[in-house]
Amino acid sequence: MISPEPHALEPLVRELHRQATPWLPAGQGTRLHWGAPVAAGTTVLSCRRLDRLLEHAVGDFTVTVQAGMPLRDLQAALAEQGQWLALDWPWGSGADGQGSGSIGGLVARGMAAGLRQRYLGVRDQVIGLALLRADGTAARAGGKVVKNVAGYDLVRLFAGSWGSLGLITELSLRTYPQPRQRRGLWLQGGLAGLDRLRQRLLAAALAPELVDWWSAPLAQAAGQAPEPGLLVSLASVSAAAIETQLQEIASEAEAAGLQPQQLDSERLEAFRAVALGPGLPSKRISGLDSDLVPSDLVPAESPDLGPGLEKQNSAQLDQGLDPGPDPATSQGQRWLLRLGVLPSQGAALFSDPALAGLPGWLEGGSGLGLAWAAASQMPAYRVEQLRRRCQELGGALTVLEQPNGANLPAWEDAPSRPLIEAVKRQFDPSQQLARGRLPGVKPGPSRSGS
Repeated sequence: MISPEPHALEPLVRELHRQATPWLPAGQGTRLHWGAPVAAGTTVLSCRRLDRLLEHAVGDFTVTVQAGMPLRDLQAALAEQGQWLALDWPWGSGADGQGSGSIGGLVARGMAAGLRQRYLGVRDQVIGLALLRADGTAARAGGKVVKNVAGYDLVRLFAGSWGSLGLITELSLRTYPQPRQRRGLWLQGGLAGLDRLRQRLLAAALAPELVDWWSAPLAQAAGQAPEPGLLVSLASVSAAAIETQLQEIASEAEAAGLQPQQLDSERLEAFRAVALGPGLPSKRISGLDSDLVPSDLVPAESPDLGPGLEKQNSAQLDQGLDPGPDPATSQGQRWLLRLGVLPSQGAALFSDPALAGLPGWLEGGSGLGLAWAAASQMPAYRVEQLRRRCQELGGALTVLEQPNGANLPAWEDAPSRPLIEAVKRQFDPSQQLARGRLPGVKPGPSRSGS
């Protein structure tokens, strides 16, 4: 990975284009191994030195930042003004967001979690961005105020593009006042009763922040009975309003034969930390600077980075481009699966044998979520079964992490694949960016150079 100084980034991209070198945009480099592997010979180009907060318009509830700024640092800066980005920590971040990576990486993946229920998805938080195209051309879309919708489609296009269309260098995002009051409710009981309550909560006048399905293993990891449940979070400026709603929900749950358990803000955050999966404690790797990588995933010796993530040659380092964090992380150790079904089919998925034994959660309003397992716990054929089941329930499954040798496609072809490929050709006619990693186009040997 190479991490140029801000002034050197654009000339470097132009040089990569001149040499027809394939390259992969990156932020802090914490989740480069997620999704489809990129083609062999790919240069990883990090914008982690673009880490400044450029403007916080407190009264307009907007913030403009460079894309390499760590999400944790950005949230801390906003908190000083009583504001926040209504975005969940990415899976594996740890309870305090230590391993959350950059804001640019989060937008490029476009993956929201439970807070989507009230605040919508990642792309809905972005009101403007700056980018570098594959040939080094700088471009902008959107603006710095919420009412500015110029370039709206382009902004939404880059959220979830996985680096396949360009390198995001700057972002303008909407902020929110930090909730003065936050409480939660944990509910367990029959799936049918939980599903009816989920539907009622989604239609409530005071919309919950999140209404998440939890699998039985995830509930057990939180010290609860090993059966599926619902985690509900409520936020408001009024403690009385939250208390009234909690009492109403609890009464309705008890009448339906469910077991409600009220959670104060501290216990609610403890539950949500469990849903982030195994934390990523940090450790230095010899030869790297202060960047942090997961200590439980550090190889015993210098790793072979494998297809698509080659070590950079000395000529690049001679240009003053320091190496960033090693992209060899947790691949080969576990499964991490992005689940998607119709929202009405969440109960059906959680009762299906294909999901048995896996910790996981699903957003009650969108039908999107995550499940994970150790490599030894889940053979590849079970992942294929789960993928087929998600498809039968109106959704899809994305493989974010998989054990060595599994070789499952990260995603299947989307119905809109021809349109996706046409957009890719417009933004990257030389097919230099993130070769092999184009969301909605099934990776395969025949597409390794596309």
